[in-house]
Amino acid sequence: MGKPIIIVGAGLSGATLARKYAEDGKQVIVIDKRDHIGGNTYDFLNEHGVLMAKYGAHIYHDSDDETWEFVSRFTEWLPYQHRVKSFVEGKLVPVPTNIDTYNAVLGMDFTDGEELKQWVESQHPDIIDPKNSEESALKRIGSDVIYEKMFKNYTKKQWDKYPAELDASVMERIPVRYDHNDRYFGDTYEGIPKEGYTVMVRNMLDHDNIRVILGRDYHDMKLDEPELLFYTGKIDTYFGEKFGKLEYRSIEFEHETLKQESFQSLPVINYPSEDVPYTRIIEHKKFYNQDLPVTTITREYSIAGGEPYYPVPNQVNRDLYEKYREEAEKLEEQGIYFIGRLASYKYFNMNQAVRAALDLYDRLKSS
Repeated sequence: MGKPIIIVGAGLSGATLARKYAEDGKQVIVIDKRDHIGGNTYDFLNEHGVLMAKYGAHIYHDSDDETWEFVSRFTEWLPYQHRVKSFVEGKLVPVPTNIDTYNAVLGMDFTDGEELKQWVESQHPDIIDPKNSEESALKRIGSDVIYEKMFKNYTKKQWDKYPAELDASVMERIPVRYDHNDRYFGDTYEGIPKEGYTVMVRNMLDHDNIRVILGRDYHDMKLDEPELLFYTGKIDTYFGEKFGKLEYRSIEFEHETLKQESFQSLPVINYPSEDVPYTRIIEHKKFYNQDLPVTTITREYSIAGGEPYYPVPNQVNRDLYEKYREEAEKLEEQGIYFIGRLASYKYFNMNQAVRAALDLYDRLKSS
């Protein structure tokens, strides 16, 4: 028997690579220091029968036929279109901003999308090439009022930095619409795994050639030299933080189960006001249309410590990551590769994590 392939991390990136190599006849060992598979997509049935996400809500959306077909091998899908509203001065208004958002927050009466678009573009003609997220938001949203009420303080709560302190890329992730479309995503495919993400990932890892080791830290293990090593953890941790520690934001979750069938109108409601300490409330059963007499909600608080969720996109962290990336590149000749959100110091949507893993697999197969 040849050398195994070792994959550190049992999230989507690791599970995708594990499945591809297992189907090639390779022996694969997947190691995760957590006591469960699925990474941050991990979900479970709580004691009340509510299927809930441990690390925050996840919605799979995709416009790539190949990645969608790959993940669809391992789950049936519940039809779902993600819609989010923001609680602004007693009103629930759509996010991303659309005609209804502008009319509700500004008290205006836009009826024509082209008219709204022209108005937005006329508001900050001086901003040509946004240098930070504040400039990006003002240029794309137009309204200073909507920026202040919906995005400025929400960003401060989320990142502990105002938009002016963050790269323009943060706000560029948020779409702006000039019609009544209130869907959060605009992808071809969108859905929720029928039995949850944990079951989907378990199905990906369910292969005779895959061995999963949970609750063990790879760095504390003595293993034989593998044929290939794929590392999906924090890149600075792999290198012993030799250049310094990369900055992340984390989330603290406050769960509550209520003896009522419904708490809010949508699965996710944002709370941008600085007077409210949490960033949003999730009502888990609404993702799965569970028919239960109780409901579980989660309030999310953005914090500096804890599990790493969001890389902090500014120049200092980008420069630091570049040093680690250069070190990582040198290891490729030894068969060591870094893949995934933490290893790439980049926020990936789930489809992007799968796409990056498939691309790496294809690159190595063809080399």
